Amino acid sequence: MRRKLGKYFKIMPKDPAPLIARVQKRVSFSDVDIMGIVWHGRYSKYFEEGFAGIGRKYGLSYKEFYKAGLRAPIVQMHIDYHLPLTLDEVCLIEASMIWSEGAKINIEYTAIKENGQIAATGYTVQMLTDAKSQEPFIITPPLLEECREKWLKGEYV
Repeated sequence: MRRKLGKYFKIMPKDPAPLIARVQKRVSFSDVDIMGIVWHGRYSKYFEEGFAGIGRKYGLSYKEFYKAGLRAPIVQMHIDYHLPLTLDEVCLIEASMIWSEGAKINIEYTAIKENGQIAATGYTVQMLTDAKSQEPFIITPPLLEECREKWLKGEYV
């Protein structure tokens, strides 16, 4: 199977451009294995930091989800590894929220090494559920709908 360099979700011509957040991260000792490279399981944590950056920038923070009575469990996750990140290296995690009409959140991630090379790419799909009943939303809840309205109006530039 061939590894992808991003672009996991199809973007239709009528869709608005992805919403992007970038988070800088220094690789810590607790993230590496005995060879001094980031253990493969840590990339999900790095991607989660990218998701948190999207949330803070576009009104979809964990705090906002909590206040709205929403949860956003991950139902799909995929990572392609390209080059290792190493101890004390500063990397950039780029998270791109891709437009979706459904009651879900699609995010593509890229981990970029200090020298600009791509270390890893991947994606997550998160469904939205009611915090109390844990039932999934079929119709987009107001918090995500508000974000989408601003997105379509071009308020996120």
